[in-house]
Order: sequence, then C-alpha cells, then structure tokens
Amino acid sequence: MTSAISPEPIPVERTERLSADDLAEVTALARAASDADGADPLSEAVLLSLRHGGAARHLLLRDGDGTLVGYAHIDLGDEVDGPWSELVVHPAHRRRGVGRRLVTEALAEARQADPRGRLRIWAHGDHPSAGALAVDLGFARSRVLFQFRRPLTQPLPDRPLPEHVALRAFEPGRDEAAWLALNARVFASHPEQGRWSEEDLRLRMAEPWFDPAGFLLAVERATGRLLGFHWTKVHDGAEPIGEVYVVGVDPDAHGQGLGGALTVAGLRHLRERGLRRVMLYVDECNVAAVRLYHRLGFAHWAAHVLYRHG
Repeated sequence: MTSAISPEPIPVERTERLSADDLAEVTALARAASDADGADPLSEAVLLSLRHGGAARHLLLRDGDGTLVGYAHIDLGDEVDGPWSELVVHPAHRRRGVGRRLVTEALAEARQADPRGRLRIWAHGDHPSAGALAVDLGFARSRVLFQFRRPLTQPLPDRPLPEHVALRAFEPGRDEAAWLALNARVFASHPEQGRWSEEDLRLRMAEPWFDPAGFLLAVERATGRLLGFHWTKVHDGAEPIGEVYVVGVDPDAHGQGLGGALTVAGLRHLRERGLRRVMLYVDECNVAAVRLYHRLGFAHWAAHVLYRHG
C-alpha cells in the first residue's frame, strides 16, 4: 500500500529590492485585488516606497507555474511603534492559506528586527476573513480608519472664511518649511501624518497628481502667517474621484470655523475641476472630525483596520 506525500510548499521569496518585473507583477496583483474588493490593498505609503525604492522587506509567494499569488511589504524602520506591514492575495488564490503564510512569514521577519516581536498590519476593507485570520494569529484590532464619500453634484454648505483670513494656493519653493512646521503642530499626536519630513513632502510633490492650485492655504491677512490648509488630490480612473487629502488648522486658530471653511473651499475646487464625487479618510476616534464631515454631507463608505501583534 502506498501513501501520497504532500509536496513541499514553495519557498517565500525575500528581498530588499524588487526588480522591474517584480514591481510590475506586484502592481498587477494589487490592481486585481482592488477590482475584486472595491478597496486598494496597498496604501499610498507602500506605493510610494515601491515606486521610489524605499527601505523595506518584500515577501513574494508564487504558485507552481511561477505566477505571483501573494505579496507582503514590511517596513522595519519605525523604532517607536515597531514594524508594520501590508499584504495582498490574488482573488483567485484566496482560502488556500496564502494570507496566513504571508502573515506568519512577516511575523518571523518582525521578530528578527524587533526584540518585542511587534508587528502592525493594515487590512484595507475590514473583511471578515482578515479579522478571523488576525484573531487566529494573535493580533488585536487597534485602530480603524473610516473612508467617507460625498457627491459633488449636491449643493455645498456655506462656510465662509473669517474676515481676517485669506485663501491662496501653495507655492512650491516658498511654502514647504512653513507647511511642514504647521503640519507637525496640527498632527503632533497622529501616528503618521505628524512625522512627515521634507522627503515625504518632496515625494508627494513629485507625484503626477500633485497640483499646487488644489493645495489651499489659509493665511492671516495682516501677517501672512499660515493658519490652516486643505490639500486636495484627484485619483484618475474610468470615473475620477477627488479626495480631501489633508485638512489642518493651527491649534491656536481653533474655534474660528476654519476647518469647515477650508473643507468646503477644497470641495468647491474639486467640483470646479469637473469631478462628481469626493472621498476622505478619518480616524474613528477623531469624533470632532467625524461630526464635521457628517454635517458637510459625507457618509460612511468603507473601513480600514490596523491589527497589532505584541
């Protein structure tokens, strides 16, 4: 009597630099998952790292014929909060253990880099299968990022700027330092936004979507001091969609209605560009911002969940 012997699993490829072919495969894999799920599996931070060669570990999992079926991106550079990761599995290869294997391998990478064995993983779309896998592997749900959307075809509320405040466009070569300083003040407690460096800003200004005309600054008329900003973004596609990319108000200028006025000014700009809808991301715990966006006509569209291990 003979018994079948299960073949050895295909090894996970590990690399710190993707080839041009690898990058094309990862991009195609992410696009397939996005089309199937209605949510991008990789964040802007990961996509920028992929395009510009940022420091990261890459895990690639292929099937028997060499087709890429799973990818994990691991950033080991955060000494404060520890490593973080994002991963994507091809829709046609789900429920076959690919996601579990990638997470297990990512945990092994994190343990080598972090004495506490910490790892944070973003699950874009809040799928039940991701939640079940997280529980099985000892992860805890630690943060939720909402995506809200709003049609721009509906009337916008009237939110005028205070009389002592003027609105102008961001000027490259002039406003970078002042904006970075204000951004750091506004988002001092934010786990990502408040840590932006000159390089983070430069990379985004070099992106094809960057448009200074859509980067609105609120300045004090008497002094020219920067009080707030609304940076908009446009996502190209079959049906382009605008984004409230970042809105911030100097803590010393709170209580003047600047947040609402800047948001509406950016929405008007996007509508004038011919866009029919707009989205934004906001932390579930940012109750004041969630209330503001609801008052401005936004509704819940999706959620993205950060799971934490260790």
